[in-house]
Amino acid sequence: MQIGTDPRWAVLVDDLTAAEADALATLGAGGDLTAVGARQGVDERRAARIVADLDRAGLGGGARDRRSGQLGAEPQIAELVGLGDVVSARAAGCVGVMGLGPVGLAIAATLAAAGVGTLLLDDARPVRSGDIAPGGYGWGDVGAPRDVVGARRLRDVAPEVALTGGAPDVLVVVDTDVADPEQGPRLVAAGVVHLSVVEREGDVLVGPLVVPGDGACLRCLDLHRADADPQWSDVAPQLGTQVGAAAGVAPPTGFAAGSVLAVAAVSAGLAAAAVLAHLDGGRSPLRGVTYEVVAPYALPLRREWAAHPSWGCAAPPTWSGVPVAEAPTV
Repeated sequence: MQIGTDPRWAVLVDDLTAAEADALATLGAGGDLTAVGARQGVDERRAARIVADLDRAGLGGGARDRRSGQLGAEPQIAELVGLGDVVSARAAGCVGVMGLGPVGLAIAATLAAAGVGTLLLDDARPVRSGDIAPGGYGWGDVGAPRDVVGARRLRDVAPEVALTGGAPDVLVVVDTDVADPEQGPRLVAAGVVHLSVVEREGDVLVGPLVVPGDGACLRCLDLHRADADPQWSDVAPQLGTQVGAAAGVAPPTGFAAGSVLAVAAVSAGLAAAAVLAHLDGGRSPLRGVTYEVVAPYALPLRREWAAHPSWGCAAPPTWSGVPVAEAPTV
């Protein structure tokens, strides 16, 4: 009998009698092999050995479902891929999300459902009709503060998540049209790991995830853009203060609405996965990398970025004029 289909953790259990195979087949719903086996004539000691073998392979009932308290028999993927402490690490983690439009809320909800223990939400602006999305804001939320509604949505998917805490391990900053040019240097100076997400007119730019002192930062990206377009330093501040972006535009309908929602969903998934990789102790796939998730088909375009030679972000962040005390809080 093969348990699991992914070659990274699938296990072939052999030398089974017909009764043992029948008993194992009942475990998908969280059954007890010893009890089921006893009813089907499986020796108790033999059942115990099979259970022990499955536990060692990470496929047994060693983990309890948080909601029901029952032993589960589904594969414990975190154990199988060599991240034995990933669950506890995520539970101890704290992530801040600044900007709770549809993409920001989806990122926060995904992180909560993935077991991140503390989510700090920062966006008191009211929910607008253009924010409505499947699994996110609804029509009844329009006019209410985004952070208040967002907290309620997070509790719906992860009742145990904490919504207050200390400094975040990662700060996700969701901007409109362009990343705030002042925000990135402040975060680097304060030593805050942060992920930039920018909702633009025809796409969403996800990344990079910036670890201060190691790789390209948001200022580096702006300098590279200025190298390609000398007018970028004049255009960027204007993008961040557009009247349409500040006041909100009419929500798209029909084909356009579907495209926007698909782009938002893919973007949120990429961002959440990058944050989880960092919390899990691995190297996030968005270190020095951006993905442009482009409408209408939401196919991400990957681009790598190097630290800009005229900027000092590869060195310890001690630039004058950017005191650590001015780092934003969530």
